[in-house]
Amino acid sequence: MSTPMDAFDDARPAVECLDLLTAPVAEALRAWRGPVPVEQVLYVDTDPDKADTAALVEHYGARLLEQSANCVVVAGKRAGETSLAACVVLSHTRVDVNGAVRRRLGARKASFAPMETALGVSGMEFGGVTPIGLPADWPVLVDAAVADIPYALIGSGSRRGKLIVPGKAIAGLPGAEVLEGLGI
Repeated sequence: MSTPMDAFDDARPAVECLDLLTAPVAEALRAWRGPVPVEQVLYVDTDPDKADTAALVEHYGARLLEQSANCVVVAGKRAGETSLAACVVLSHTRVDVNGAVRRRLGARKASFAPMETALGVSGMEFGGVTPIGLPADWPVLVDAAVADIPYALIGSGSRRGKLIVPGKAIAGLPGAEVLEGLGI
């Protein structure tokens, strides 16, 4: 069985590349308490122009579509209050914002968070948002299929570079909650 590492020439432990990561991601790796050793979280250098899933898959190989996960920020609104959550789903699926996310957040309305809000609060770049290093008060909703994957290729916090992380490590992140049917 192929892994995301097979698509790249150099996959290194991310803790050896902290200077290449955004501050929140680097800090989260320094303080790592996940279900796997931090050395199993790998960094691969990628072209920032190929950060988006379609371009990444076209350049590095079609098999990465099944081995990649996207992290999106969603805003839930109820009674004038807005709450943010991160949602992690396999790249060939989409987040069930109006079903699973809205119910989980207890929101009357849920939608993708405005880009300036998601990036400003997370300290990450568009095209690189990752569930590692997000604000502690955000729930991290993880689709069960992501939790079950041996390794997922995810953002690194910036457009340059990706992280390769065991699915069980994503499910074990602070604030993570595994949901069936989050990705549809």
